[in-house]
Amino acid sequence: MNRNEILQQLHHTFQWDVVIIGGGATGLGAALDAVTRGYKILLVEQYDFAKGTSSRATKLVHGGVRYLAQGNIKLVFEALRERGRLLKNAPHITAVQPFILPVYGIWQKIYYGIGLIFYDLLSGKLSLGKTKLLSKSKTLQLLPSLQSKKLSGGILYYDGQFDDARLAIDIALTAVKHGAVVLNYCKATGFNKTNGQIDEVIIKDELGEKEYIIKCKAVINATGVFADAVMQMDDNSQHHIVAPSQGIHLVVDTIFFEGINALIIPKTADGRVLFAVPWHNEIIIGTTDTPVKNIVAEPKALEEEIEFVLTHFNKYCKTTISRNDVKSVFVGLRPLVKIKDNKNTSVLSRDHTILVSPSGLINITGGKWTTYRKMAEDVINKAAEIGELSKQQCITATTKIGEWSLPIDFNSHLHVYGNHQQQIELLMNENEAWKETIHADYPYTKAEVIWFVRNEMALTVEDVLARRTRLLFLNAVAAIEAAPLVADLMMQELNADEEWKQKQIDSFNQLAKNYTLI
Repeated sequence: MNRNEILQQLHHTFQWDVVIIGGGATGLGAALDAVTRGYKILLVEQYDFAKGTSSRATKLVHGGVRYLAQGNIKLVFEALRERGRLLKNAPHITAVQPFILPVYGIWQKIYYGIGLIFYDLLSGKLSLGKTKLLSKSKTLQLLPSLQSKKLSGGILYYDGQFDDARLAIDIALTAVKHGAVVLNYCKATGFNKTNGQIDEVIIKDELGEKEYIIKCKAVINATGVFADAVMQMDDNSQHHIVAPSQGIHLVVDTIFFEGINALIIPKTADGRVLFAVPWHNEIIIGTTDTPVKNIVAEPKALEEEIEFVLTHFNKYCKTTISRNDVKSVFVGLRPLVKIKDNKNTSVLSRDHTILVSPSGLINITGGKWTTYRKMAEDVINKAAEIGELSKQQCITATTKIGEWSLPIDFNSHLHVYGNHQQQIELLMNENEAWKETIHADYPYTKAEVIWFVRNEMALTVEDVLARRTRLLFLNAVAAIEAAPLVADLMMQELNADEEWKQKQIDSFNQLAKNYTLI
């Protein structure tokens, strides 16, 4: 996936079947779906792939226990089916995660027990493990950090876990392998129309400053929380359809939450859900659901959100965490579909919505990572209709994501690259220095940085430390410490100069400050 080579393809294709704006989960999923149907696909992303919401999830592939409590059986059933498909299609970056739901009374045990047994039954043949009712002693054995006061027992159930940004990169790589053209740092800046219908997209290469006019049969707006901005670029009289909500996550050391099992509190005092989930040898704690007005690429955690997560974790667990214990805080914006006169984002639709503008612009928003494939299938069906493309079956339910072979060695952190692990190891043999890690406390190597630049379209230090590796999300201070070394390696690979290197370090350090609480 070489960006310069891919840019050249813009000169050799007269007309594209579908242009997709947005390189997050939905856009990349749509690109893979469309190209495997045989359509000519161009995807453009103004930042890096999965820069926004798609790299800031709770890292769960799940049906949605809280959606079951809301009575949205259809969404839960669909998500559980997609959960099973994703774990089969990308086993190198997904895993089964056991959860414990602690209960504080017999009626809670009955209520949540029946609900979670039903949750498992809904998954049918794609079940990840049998739900079990636990005694108080067994619950504390499986969750040793849990507070025992008033505890009466627990419920064990299973969901999926994944690395969101790594999955996004693998979907991009798979789409390119099948013939799609995907470009990061390439922004859609306008549309041209014939008889009121969009037939050209104007895009700008943000790095080379070059502008292109792209002919196409259909255009998909898959920009998530930025969907309204693209709709208004088409027609400034368009109404807003997105009600953004932000969720924060705090990352702490495993000493504060021991064991392999995750914790879920399905309903805190103010009705929110609290998770504590092991991930990449750290613990993710979250999340919040706060309506926000300003949509930005780098949202910031609010003080009340930080306090909520700290207070509630400390309420349910024996170990006490403070701001000083937080290694990283990351924030994601949810593109919830707006319901008239409803200001409570916690009850807005998590289902996805497809709207077609009078100009033919196809807008998809809502949904979640787990159902990205189904969202992509639905929106490409609509694009085929709008663009009058030949009807082709969707095959992504069984399409392999990335390149991998079984069995997978989960003892090495390189397993997330699938079969590319062997090529990264070859780089290590090519240059002994590349075996060295970029930070003493984490396993990421110099060879991986070289691989990202050569094969995964990594163009900035942030691309490497936030999304190709997850160091910024795991430990912001460690990421800041690693930045100069990463910048130096990238400078050499990209034939850049010392000025570029220093700008990259300064820019990353400024960004990373938003991920610390110190």
